[in-house]
Amino acid sequence: MNKPLKILQVQLYERNSCVLADEIIRALPDSYEVTNAFLCGEPRAQDRDEKGARTVCFGFPDAWFKGLRLRVLWRLYRFSKQEGFDMVVAHRYKPMSLFLQLNRWLKFKRLVGVQHGIGDLDRGHRKREVRRLLQKNCYVVAVSRAVREYLLNAGAGLDENNCIQIDNAIDIAAAERMQLDREEARRQLQLPADGFLFGTIGRLVPVKGHIHLLDAFAQLKDEFPQASVAIIGEGQCREELEAAIARLGLEGRVFLPGAKPQALRYVRAFDVFVMPSLSEGLPLALLEGMSGHLPVIGSNIPSLLPILEDCGGGVFSSGQPDELAQRLREILLLPGQQLREQGERCYRYLCSAHSIEDYHRNYRELLALPE
Repeated sequence: MNKPLKILQVQLYERNSCVLADEIIRALPDSYEVTNAFLCGEPRAQDRDEKGARTVCFGFPDAWFKGLRLRVLWRLYRFSKQEGFDMVVAHRYKPMSLFLQLNRWLKFKRLVGVQHGIGDLDRGHRKREVRRLLQKNCYVVAVSRAVREYLLNAGAGLDENNCIQIDNAIDIAAAERMQLDREEARRQLQLPADGFLFGTIGRLVPVKGHIHLLDAFAQLKDEFPQASVAIIGEGQCREELEAAIARLGLEGRVFLPGAKPQALRYVRAFDVFVMPSLSEGLPLALLEGMSGHLPVIGSNIPSLLPILEDCGGGVFSSGQPDELAQRLREILLLPGQQLREQGERCYRYLCSAHSIEDYHRNYRELLALPE
């Protein structure tokens, strides 16, 4: 009987765990044994997920990641050597960097680094490290076209053969089953039952650009009295946003329902999903908006622009509320049938480019590449 292949999946913090890391596990046949490792933080109460993957939390202090990181490397070397992992999937730069080092001695069958955003290879020493440590068994996955273009142009030795694009994805069928209908979603969020609603989901932090959405909407509020805005989320900018709502005369027109568990349930409360972010990797919230058959509007940051162009969404220059106001106005002037057609076009794009089935298949193929 063949020994099952053993895979180690590594992330830095459990609190920042990539949602799609679990989907990589679900993509694998039962013949794989998976260990989920978190380098920092405290262990979870459970040590097995629904597919039987073991969880290990090392609890390394942040200070150990400075300089040569010898204590971290030694502990990970001993653990990996003892466990005899065949393959490693390391999310984001720091875990990938550590296992590029360890790969020199442990020589995994496959080492996959998953890069979720733009900027991790801006530093010269990181470029040199990746160039020096990349071997034939190493691959870097980019979660979007924009991230792949960044990686290929970063000067880190990545090329068409070792830098692979696997778009982030969602389980579209599961998302649709979860979503409340428009009336119930608005009732639970305590939003107006009638009228046109722009909406978004995300933490209330500066990088999400919510203040620009308020500034843009303030330009339209008198022209379109039937329109309103809802931002589902919580965070440090709540007071700033509440002050802006008062300053701009948006009381009763802009709503901050707070953070909601499984916020995807409420996406059909919106008529249009808006993503005014100043920076993102590939925000799953935008894909979740599309799963609700909604038209989408977003900023032209590198991670959003290719998606918006491909799905036919509205685009405005990041941080420019005047341009965003124009996109909002164009949507409000559309007849209902055209608005619905835009939403269906976004949904068809989502199914063709970001399905969880394709995501699973791409990872299975990547981890089965020939030697």
